[in-house]
Amino acid sequence: MIDFREPEIEDKAWVESCFRASGNQGCEYSFSTLFLWSGTYRQQVAAMEGYVLERVQGSRGAGYLFPAGSGPLSPVLTALEEDARDRGEPCRFFCVTPEQARLLETLRPGQYRLEPDRDGWDYLYDVDRLADLPGKKLHGKRNHIRRFQDACPNWQTEEITMDNLADCAAMDLEWNRLYRTENGDAEREARTRLDERHAMSKAFAFYDRLGLFGLLLRSQGRVVAFTMGSLINGETVDVHFEKAYSDIQGAYPIINREFARWVRTHHPDVRWLNREDDMGLEGLRRSKLSYYPDRMVEKSLAVQV
Repeated sequence: MIDFREPEIEDKAWVESCFRASGNQGCEYSFSTLFLWSGTYRQQVAAMEGYVLERVQGSRGAGYLFPAGSGPLSPVLTALEEDARDRGEPCRFFCVTPEQARLLETLRPGQYRLEPDRDGWDYLYDVDRLADLPGKKLHGKRNHIRRFQDACPNWQTEEITMDNLADCAAMDLEWNRLYRTENGDAEREARTRLDERHAMSKAFAFYDRLGLFGLLLRSQGRVVAFTMGSLINGETVDVHFEKAYSDIQGAYPIINREFARWVRTHHPDVRWLNREDDMGLEGLRRSKLSYYPDRMVEKSLAVQV
């Protein structure tokens, strides 16, 4: 079997090199995503012939991320197929894009069955559109922002650094306390929030070493929203976390807009903000669709037959 192991922060350089060589814009091809969520999805990594291999435990069972890197792919697929056989499992590839599916069919004609995974599709937005919110479709977002500005005339944003990171951690703790108290989560959503807290705790602990960047929003000195992201590649930022108090109208739209403006200024080559998937949560899907995504990273599960 392949010698998979848990990812460590020291893996960042070589894993990112392979991820970026793949050209994939999916959030799975971000080292920060891999590292932050490795506990939740039991993600493990291995290196092979110019590729990073990733073993994952998903809701549909154990499997692999489609190999990322450069060089001959067929021997790497063979190694993963043999690894699955040794474990007594069918070979499964998660988060397979249409381009990867076509490549898989070319190399393994008729050997894999595709199952769509709409809950895992990533939402991509043009950074200029989120920064400027033009047009009639986004009129409601502009209205929410104006109401926030009217109610909180002394609002300000700050780049997240080690000096104010603890303020974000305190806000996250309070946000989760209020959320549990006021909303009475269903079991699935409560589990999702707990998993997110674990991932965010790692983000706070490894903020600099992961190369994360973010923005917080204050009103009268109090942090009322923050967001964090990292580069997937030279033109795409993965937005890992976004938090705002839901009872403060406009807090979510304004932190969304201000972060897009910050990215545009500090990373001028970036064109896309990947705001990740909706996990099939109805409220999250409505929220992401309300910004009218410019593109979707479509994904499927590929199972060897």
